[in-house]
Amino acid sequence: MQRQFDDILLGSIELFCLAGEAGSFTAAANAAGVTPAAVSRSISRLEKRLGVRLFVRSTRSIRLTEGGREYFEHCRAALNQLSEAERRVTGEQVQPSGTIRISAPTTYGHHRLLPLLPAFRELYPLIKVEVHVSNRNIDMHEENFDVAIRFRAQPDSTMVARHLDDAKLIVVASAGYLRRAGQPKTLSDLKQHECIQFALPSSGRPIPWLFNEDGREKDLLLSGNYHCSEDVLAGVSLARAGAGLFQAYRYTVERDLADGLLVEVLQPFAGRSRPVSLIYPHGRLLPSRVRVFVEFMLEQSGQARQP
Repeated sequence: MQRQFDDILLGSIELFCLAGEAGSFTAAANAAGVTPAAVSRSISRLEKRLGVRLFVRSTRSIRLTEGGREYFEHCRAALNQLSEAERRVTGEQVQPSGTIRISAPTTYGHHRLLPLLPAFRELYPLIKVEVHVSNRNIDMHEENFDVAIRFRAQPDSTMVARHLDDAKLIVVASAGYLRRAGQPKTLSDLKQHECIQFALPSSGRPIPWLFNEDGREKDLLLSGNYHCSEDVLAGVSLARAGAGLFQAYRYTVERDLADGLLVEVLQPFAGRSRPVSLIYPHGRLLPSRVRVFVEFMLEQSGQARQP
């Protein structure tokens, strides 16, 4: 077999991957213990070898080109594969380590994900966790996230989506609001009530409320004088304050229901839910820190595959 890669080239590939992950030559240099100039020279060597521009450079930032992104994905997978091969052939039982970056929506983040993270780090104390809790649509490639948790997941072909949960929906209101406005008995009664609206961040349009009626699914677009955006938990806070009715995920209001701060209504029409998915990149060999997090979350959700 003819040799194709010398030590300098392999080192350049490692620095390229560090720069691609960090989005900065300086950050890559700090991580590798070299100078930013050394990183820049390594990238230039790779670009000259490939005949392809890998980064678009400006005075303040860098970003991967389309060709650079493709080369980055292949190189990162190859380096992960080499690391895994070393561990296997030497028989080392290396604890997963490094930083894992996770994006989660506010509802699932606060009520499901964040309470689980101490148990995860107790199992894997060498893994650092960065959590982005927001309903903003992130670009996993551009923003270097390892894992995302999403409702109504529609990942691209480079991603895997695993089912985590079905988030059940219920309609709630405060006891004070119900004393003032009366309790709705049928879906048509909703026209006479203040229905707190939540707008999807992606479209700005209010989302329909989901019900079951006479054995059929029914989606209703309602109206109200309160409109929330970005964080759906704002609707829960408004309902708790007596502003009106709100359709929420059951897990976000369980404590309020137990404490009597909120009351469930329209129970005969409940039963609908939205799926929650765990999204991460395709790859035969994910970094061990990502693999163990995926396995942990699937086990916690009861969706882990049986051996």
